[in-house]
Amino acid sequence: MKQTSLCYLERDGQYLMLHRTTKANDENHDKWIGVGGKFEEGESPEECMLREVREETGFAVTQWRYRGIVTFVSDIYGTEYMHLFTCTGWTGTPKPCDEGVLEWVEKERIPELNIWEGDKIFLDLLRRNEPFFSLKLTYVGDTLQTATLNGRKLR
Repeated sequence: MKQTSLCYLERDGQYLMLHRTTKANDENHDKWIGVGGKFEEGESPEECMLREVREETGFAVTQWRYRGIVTFVSDIYGTEYMHLFTCTGWTGTPKPCDEGVLEWVEKERIPELNIWEGDKIFLDLLRRNEPFFSLKLTYVGDTLQTATLNGRKLR
């Protein structure tokens, strides 16, 4: 089981998206995701998010919101608990990311990108400004089998 953070920096109706293209053996290879990564020893979800955003973008986050936790269950990749954030304030100068290409993308265009099917669910929850949520996504291979929101099956 692994713990990760994922953050969507937002400005002017856009999210900063990372097109994962460079990392070897990447379960997210060629997918578009937010910015984030694995916890280091002793980190809180917020500390992980702040560090990962700084490492991957060059930005120091100044204003954020902890939005929910997403449990991924996969027959290939194991179980992951992903702590989900949005960010509306930061300082610093952008830098290239060694895990792929960073691009500001209009929120309504994101479902057209190569993203995980389950990501569409939590991105919609963010769009609707849902209160803190727990979402469980179960995959077989790359195919979403079930989604459960706050203990209630969606599909």
